[in-house]
Amino acid sequence: MAGNDADALDATQEALIAVVRGLPHFDGRSSFVTWSYRVATNACLDELRRRRRRPIPVDEMTVAAAAGTDLAGSIADRMAIDDAVAALPPEFRAAVVLRDVCALDYAEIAEVLDVPPGTVRSRIARGRAAIAAHLAGNPESTDERQIPRP
Repeated sequence: MAGNDADALDATQEALIAVVRGLPHFDGRSSFVTWSYRVATNACLDELRRRRRRPIPVDEMTVAAAAGTDLAGSIADRMAIDDAVAALPPEFRAAVVLRDVCALDYAEIAEVLDVPPGTVRSRIARGRAAIAAHLAGNPESTDERQIPRP
């Protein structure tokens, strides 16, 4: 969800601190796992907001070295997918990552994001459509009403 290892590690550290600090306030209305996913998701969304305020470094040597290897195709595919996911608005990115990477069901995602299950389904469908359009080279082909741009 964070898009790169350094930001993911920062978000993980913040999430663990938040879980420890929040344990006295955990009221048991949801399962501990669902609550901890929500804390981790919020920490990641906070990290994404912080990232918008700083420049993104590009390691051109790594990209150039990867282009000359046999793995260049799979690395390029992975980078394209990462770029497509990173281009999603945070609310769509969170829903897609929680479903496709974390394998949570719709009810769990709804509880983590504190939205109705129908909203989760909608965000996942629209997020996946935007990813497909981005990978097809048509990021503008999605309906502007469906994907709000930041």
